Amino acid sequence: MINPPPIQYKGAPLEPDRGPGLGCFRFQLVVLAILVLLTPISVVAGWPQFVSAALLFVVIALLLLTGQTMIFLMRLVAADRRTRRRPLGSQTRTVGEIEDAAAPAVEQPGESGEPGARPEAEDGMRQ
Repeated sequence: MINPPPIQYKGAPLEPDRGPGLGCFRFQLVVLAILVLLTPISVVAGWPQFVSAALLFVVIALLLLTGQTMIFLMRLVAADRRTRRRPLGSQTRTVGEIEDAAAPAVEQPGESGEPGARPEAEDGMRQ
């Protein structure tokens, strides 16, 4: 597939300007890291049980939210990479460029009048 259809998100093409950005994701990760460290400290320090339980539930909810944001951002990266643009520092051809160059050269056996189009198979059937 040379030009695949755009990635769909809720029935419409995925737009990079909509949804959470990288700054939101980084903020979520920082808060998550702090709460993941703070939760076991609250148990060891003997804080009230409802505080430790609340921290645990907040960590679980933030894990879900951060995971969904990560999935959304990975889909944005995948949508951006479908354009087959050349990496800026690349001196060699990309895999997509190699596949595109090889695609027109592939022919079905027997379609061309070339002698190398599978004469062995035809000769083997005649014998």
